[in-house]
Amino acid sequence: MCGRYATRRQKQQIAEAFHVGKIFEEPFTANYNIAPSTFQPVIREERDSTEREMVKLRWGLVPFFAKSLAEWKGFSTINAKAETITSSATWRGPFKSRRCIVPADLFYEWKTLDTGAKKPVKQPYAISLKSGEPFAFAGLWDAWKEPKPAGSTLHTPDTWLQSFSIITTEANELMSEIHTRMPVILHERDWARWLDRTVTEQPPIDLLRPYESDLMEMNPCNPLVGNVKNNGPEMLECPQPIPGLPLNSA
Repeated sequence: MCGRYATRRQKQQIAEAFHVGKIFEEPFTANYNIAPSTFQPVIREERDSTEREMVKLRWGLVPFFAKSLAEWKGFSTINAKAETITSSATWRGPFKSRRCIVPADLFYEWKTLDTGAKKPVKQPYAISLKSGEPFAFAGLWDAWKEPKPAGSTLHTPDTWLQSFSIITTEANELMSEIHTRMPVILHERDWARWLDRTVTEQPPIDLLRPYESDLMEMNPCNPLVGNVKNNGPEMLECPQPIPGLPLNSA
């Protein structure tokens, strides 16, 4: 599961890090508490060239065949499981030709602590690369338009909602300390192959594997990150030590 992530960078910095040629015009600043249903930077290959473009898409994929947005309110499509990506009707099409990368500096995950309290206590952790460099989640995107009601002669606005999902896989050794799954992180050497829109008989399913533990680090952070209204670099601060747990893991 990946339900929150963050980026410390401005959009131009993101574009430079991921070798993007075309950038969306809307403003974008560092965001330390990115939540589902918000519009976030996503990088994909342009339709008529191999140039990379950075666009803002809604987090939480709505497939092209959805009859209404309300239909998908009860389904969690912020993540796509790597194990079902070729068998699920929601993911099969996007995996063939609508792959993207989602730029990030870190992501959050929660560990339930055994404190003896009646109400579970959860400690959030911030997980990032030891190098401090930005990284790329493997993602999928799709486009959806409100269908015209059957028998209606009214004009349906030609507006498309473009949305994305982050692919998850089994946890590596580091992540398994707090959760059973983790988002797929792509090595830079694999970005071009993942973004290639050419439909082939063997799409890059082999890239959907856990990232190396020894290249990552995990640190307890501010419980306030659980509320989407809270944002800023203070989300990465842990206000007090956690009894019985290390302050960091690397």
